[in-house]
Amino acid sequence: MKVRELRLRVAEARQRDVGYGIARIDREVGASAGFQTGDMIEIRGRKVAAATLWLGYLEDEKDVIRIDGYIRSNAGVSLNDWVTVRKANVKEAQLVVLAPVSSSIRPDENFTRLVKSRLIEYPLVQKNIVPVLFFGNLFTFAVIQTRPSGIVKITPKTKLVIHSKVVQERAFRTSVTYEDIGGLQEQIQRIREMIELPLRYPELFQKLGIDPPKGVLLYGPPGCGKTLLAKAVATEAEANFILINGPEIMNKYYGETEARLREIFRKAEEEAPSIIFIDELDAIAPKRSEVTGEVEKRVVAQLLALMDGLESRGQVIVIGATNR
Repeated sequence: MKVRELRLRVAEARQRDVGYGIARIDREVGASAGFQTGDMIEIRGRKVAAATLWLGYLEDEKDVIRIDGYIRSNAGVSLNDWVTVRKANVKEAQLVVLAPVSSSIRPDENFTRLVKSRLIEYPLVQKNIVPVLFFGNLFTFAVIQTRPSGIVKITPKTKLVIHSKVVQERAFRTSVTYEDIGGLQEQIQRIREMIELPLRYPELFQKLGIDPPKGVLLYGPPGCGKTLLAKAVATEAEANFILINGPEIMNKYYGETEARLREIFRKAEEEAPSIIFIDELDAIAPKRSEVTGEVEKRVVAQLLALMDGLESRGQVIVIGATNR
């Protein structure tokens, strides 16, 4: 007797599959649920996503499903999470409305026609993110509306509408994922344990009575991937990402820099879970023994108070980066 759904563990997609809406599952495991290559499947985590089924790699474990960062974000899961997978009940879309996620565009008739051609037979779900690659450029869209609702696919008869303005909802924000980082597997694993785990499962730390890390320092030469790694963990943890460039936040007027720091931390708490990334940390917080000016001393004291003060910061983690 065939099972109707599977429980599978999420694994990282290979680079060749990123952005194409592909999910890879072991042949025998998929056959046990009546799946065939090319089927559209429903992937249910904290949210619902859809993908096209392809055969898994021979070296993969039986209980693994390989999906890229876009599908993981749509399903509300991260690496090593468990998802429920079943064959999707796909309907032909009469209407699909998309909006850009990263930057505004000017969609004319030719652009809309080109996007539609790339999305033919692509499974879509309202409130999901869909990447479209053409001419070497990646455009990321949010699915604002589908008619009918549920999992749909675009056909030549579908009416496609593309808005010009960027969608504002936080749920649609996405950027860098772990697949965008070349190498750094050991660093990714460590930062997932220190940052992603407490942001996604705070109740686990509360139950164990353990205080999660308040901050992490990344160091390495320029261009080695420090900022990229911070953005990726924010995306995978579905956290708000706030970037601070150390030299830019310094202000010559008394108390201005400290006030700006307090405002950034206040905003991060309001939009928690949040990751505050301080680039060139040494520019605003050098070693105390090396601080000579009064401004620098106040900034260091304020930053330490915000990071390690008596007041709880909630789900806010600070990542500092330096090349020293």
